[in-house]
Amino acid sequence: MNDDGAAAATASEHRFARLDEVIARAQRSLVAAQRPEGFWQAPLEANAEMNAEFIIYRRFMGVSDAGLEAKLSKYLLDIQQSDGSWNLFPGGEGDLSTSIEAYFALKLAGMRAGDEPMLQARRWIMAHGGIAKAGTLARFYLAAMGQVPWSATPSMPIELALLPNWSPLNIYELSSWARGTLMALMLMQATRPTVPVDYRDGVLELYIEPPHFTKFKLNRAPRLFSVRNALLLANSVLKGYERYHPRALRERAIRYVERWLLDHQDANGSWGGIQPCYLLSPMALKGLGYRNEHPVIAKALEASHELTWHYGERVMYQPCVSPNWDTALAAKALIDSDFNRADASLVKAARWLIAHQIFKRGDWSVKRPHLEPGGWAFEFFNDWYPDVDDSAVILMVIAAIESVDAAARERAIRAGTNWVMGMQSSDGGFAAFDVDNTASWLNYAPFADAEASTDPTCPDIAGRVLEMMAAVGYRADHPVARRTIEWLRRAQENDGSWWGRWGVNFIYGTASALSGLAAIGVTPREPWIRRAVEWLKSKQNDDGGWGESCLSDKDPAWRGRGPSTASQTAWALMGLLAGEEEISEAARRGASWLIERQNANGSWDETEFTGTGFPNHFYLRYHLYCHYFPLMALGRLRQRIRSTTAR
Repeated sequence: MNDDGAAAATASEHRFARLDEVIARAQRSLVAAQRPEGFWQAPLEANAEMNAEFIIYRRFMGVSDAGLEAKLSKYLLDIQQSDGSWNLFPGGEGDLSTSIEAYFALKLAGMRAGDEPMLQARRWIMAHGGIAKAGTLARFYLAAMGQVPWSATPSMPIELALLPNWSPLNIYELSSWARGTLMALMLMQATRPTVPVDYRDGVLELYIEPPHFTKFKLNRAPRLFSVRNALLLANSVLKGYERYHPRALRERAIRYVERWLLDHQDANGSWGGIQPCYLLSPMALKGLGYRNEHPVIAKALEASHELTWHYGERVMYQPCVSPNWDTALAAKALIDSDFNRADASLVKAARWLIAHQIFKRGDWSVKRPHLEPGGWAFEFFNDWYPDVDDSAVILMVIAAIESVDAAARERAIRAGTNWVMGMQSSDGGFAAFDVDNTASWLNYAPFADAEASTDPTCPDIAGRVLEMMAAVGYRADHPVARRTIEWLRRAQENDGSWWGRWGVNFIYGTASALSGLAAIGVTPREPWIRRAVEWLKSKQNDDGGWGESCLSDKDPAWRGRGPSTASQTAWALMGLLAGEEEISEAARRGASWLIERQNANGSWDETEFTGTGFPNHFYLRYHLYCHYFPLMALGRLRQRIRSTTAR
């Protein structure tokens, strides 16, 4: 090593004198958080809609627990904004549908319209259009409780479920989450169950006009000739069909959807691994006549409690649980920070992950009938929908931990790698749960106000798959890798960044893409890689960190812009380490930001939502993101320093 290199290495070591200490503290804290079974799990936080819908669900299902509902209500009141509304993420504007549902849930839990928080909420709701402007999902919950007429819901004739797979309207053109939700909603609309509530628990006061004069219109697109407006016209036609449908066909469709729901119930009694399916599926079956004593409903009621997270006097309802994701990333952070790979904590994690591999054909097999199963889900139970993203990270972990049963490890890697690579879409990219799920016109359907009816290929998962392929021994000349690299080149934004579908937002996508490209062997000297690095540097905050608001999905001015957060700073640092041959000043400042802000528990403080569910509509706070991602980034930095010093 020449004198300049030695001087740079010495400067880095001096600057990061506390790096070893910070990493060791984070490792100890993370290991201490591991469950005895070998997994990690932390809260997954969303918006008020989760608690509100759980309260409504419980009233619909006829189950009561005043103590639980009081704690669910306290959480709702604690996160209510000063203007009376409830938002989608901290710092965001109030959301009408979420606020309507929260208001109704609080009334069902015992609050009265004259209570001050309710007065504030009602003023805000009425100023923004009242109950007539509620979104699709809110209308279904309200209709099920007799607060709006069933005619207020968008028309979704259950006969659509019978369309063959070659039809552009068949259910497998919908994303996995939309598919499971829509099947339940179609059954509910076909049977139109209604549970009456006392007028004091209802929300008549949210009507601007008397109910019998109120018209529940759906939002039109500004342009007269548009996909949205064409589908709204189709909705009007379907409303007529609803009144005159053939009875025999309707009965056949109801039985088909009933059987589909029964077949898709997971071993723990849930559906689809996510809150909408957990709640709406048993509601739909109850509307068909199933009683709470029926084994299917009894298991569903029990499973619904798995999404509760207790904080003393408050209970938060989660959109799902994230043990596989948390376990994979926690273990990856330990591995990347040079934790002993033979340590019992990592061995237990690898064994737990291997035991949860899925060898059952799920919905993905409709479009990949010849692909052998072998993926992992995000949750404890979700055999129908293994996740490419989770599976890729899990495979990186298992490949790195050799102190487990050799045969089980080899089988897991072989089957898992085959499944992940086999889920490549025809455009060369990767989506989360399906392949070629790209019928984007469905996002304009009247039922799709969350604009998340499809599961498109995305840069963050493409980058993760490349990183996984490198971890199990593949290089850039493999056909799957070549197509993925080319897809990432095409998907890059003009400013050099990549959009992140499952994280907020462009910082996440750019870091994931750069990490995968570097791992598989793409040189950082490539001009398109340099553009991505320069974009990351241009978004660094004055304090040395990085942050990005959820608003960046909607407004390009917010791309890479927001208060510095631990997880987003870690992503940016990992992106720079992957995209540069030397440790830049920007990377040093980012690392210093993390080192200086580690808390006494060995983690980092973060209240922002940096995870994405549905862009523009649903965001998440993973409570462990602010721990394992900074540890991962600082661990990679230390590896780079050591390799530089050794040269």
